[in-house]
Amino acid sequence: MNRQFKNIRAVLFDLDGTLRLNQPASREVFADCVKGMGLEPSEEDHTRAERWEHFYFANSLDIQEDGEKFKDDRKGFWVNFTKRRLVALGIHKHQAADLAPHVSDCMEMNYKPQAKLPGGIQTLLKTLQEKDYVLGVVSNREEPFHNELEELGLKDYFRFSLAGGEVQSFKPHPRIFERALELAGTSASETMYVGDNYFADVVGALRAGLMPVLFDPSRLFPEAECDVIRSFDELHELLM
Repeated sequence: MNRQFKNIRAVLFDLDGTLRLNQPASREVFADCVKGMGLEPSEEDHTRAERWEHFYFANSLDIQEDGEKFKDDRKGFWVNFTKRRLVALGIHKHQAADLAPHVSDCMEMNYKPQAKLPGGIQTLLKTLQEKDYVLGVVSNREEPFHNELEELGLKDYFRFSLAGGEVQSFKPHPRIFERALELAGTSASETMYVGDNYFADVVGALRAGLMPVLFDPSRLFPEAECDVIRSFDELHELLM
């Protein structure tokens, strides 16, 4: 065991992008749609856009404003999101506005992901459960997701799950983490938080005093000021 983790009593996980992965990934289909429009962004451009996407969905001011503006217009929200994503890719804002409806339609038609588990996660959770760690899931979802955990075959591993909408607080705001600590019955210094979104999971956990671990198989965030894992075998090594 890594010495800095010797006092850890609870391990909390993010859901989407951590315990639950999409196959294919959004980035892959988006890249195909953009290429179909005659554009050839570099790998660096796609990485920058993916980092922006993580920032946007970390309860950013932009997504809060967009959610309010398009609350009754789901299609409008996703066209606007696609325009923002194209700008992050390096496309001029006027061209991005012209292309966004077409790329959004392409995504709607072709992005039909299936949920899958990351390799080794069930073995890890079983081991942590046997070692009497308190396990929980904390997500920025609006609604509870108990049924989804059950469908993934993960529900029985966790003492609790918490959606941001249940407490009207979303990562990286400390309140959602504070409520998670209440449910876990542990202090912040005794609690690890594992997630894939640097801006929501690492920044939020640090603000609330938890110990973050970034799950970053694509190495999107090389600057992360915390332990970084590319597989859950690596988390097993950190804790055991």
